[in-house]
Amino acid sequence: MAAALRRPPAVVTGSVGVLGGTFDPIHIGHLAIAEEVRESLALEQIRFVPTGTPVHRPEPPHASAADRAAMVELAISGNPAFELSRTEVERPGPSFAVDTLGAFVAEATAAGRAPDFTFILSAEAYADMPNWRDAARLFELCRVAVVPRPGSRPADPVAMAMFIPGADRGTVVLDGPRIAVSGSMIRARLAAGRSIRYLVPDAVAAYIGDHSLYPDASWRTS
Repeated sequence: MAAALRRPPAVVTGSVGVLGGTFDPIHIGHLAIAEEVRESLALEQIRFVPTGTPVHRPEPPHASAADRAAMVELAISGNPAFELSRTEVERPGPSFAVDTLGAFVAEATAAGRAPDFTFILSAEAYADMPNWRDAARLFELCRVAVVPRPGSRPADPVAMAMFIPGADRGTVVLDGPRIAVSGSMIRARLAAGRSIRYLVPDAVAAYIGDHSLYPDASWRTS
């Protein structure tokens, strides 16, 4: 017998989830993660933050920052709880999560609001946090919500606390969603002339084709 689903908790006014990434391109996995975290943690808003110049990626994004932000805007347009932030794509230099969260907290404080931020990342990215700039400071600015990534080991906040004090108290681990879709998969399918329908929103697929974003002349959505 399947376990009964619990009713979502009441939304916490002013609470914001922050989902960063290259979004190269944004796909259904990103959207499903954002919605699951929003509902599970009773967040009022999810703020999508396309990375300007990523520091934890060996190669630069394939699409420009402006195009990636435009695709995010198209993908989230139907959800009033989703919002695009161009903070990182408009800020020069490498993009560091601690700088972005620091700016968000300062902005909320200056506006007279109590900062309530949750930084969302995959189990794979969470495992790399000891290598991040000022990771301990990040946990002071917000809590961290970790979602599973197919093929990656589950997040272990207790083990993380050995490298980043307080990480065990500042981390919440979610059980899903488990959607094996990635930007590299989307790009590979485009390069092979394969369909990306149902893997990205239709508006994003159309944008990719209209702007010839990825190196392939035979992309298609169906």
